[in-house]
Amino acid sequence: MGDFQLLARGIALAGCGIGAGCALIAGIGPGIGEGNAVAKALEAIGRQPECKGDVTSTMLLGCAIAETTGIYGFVTGLLLIFVAPGMFMNYLG
Repeated sequence: MGDFQLLARGIALAGCGIGAGCALIAGIGPGIGEGNAVAKALEAIGRQPECKGDVTSTMLLGCAIAETTGIYGFVTGLLLIFVAPGMFMNYLG
């Protein structure tokens, strides 16, 4: 294995690691967003208790949609950690 191939493998692995770290940071956003949504829903229920069912169902739907962002980031991170390095190594020889 030449110096170029060794350097290319190192760069590919470093890129996968950095990319996975950045992708997993995507889990922070849904946590903050869902916390804000629940806080506002509780505030709305506190002001008008009779609309509890409507507010709760809408909040749960919004939280479920927001959670998909975190799941996409998690799956992308897993792919970059476990799948992409093997693919890059096959291309590099």
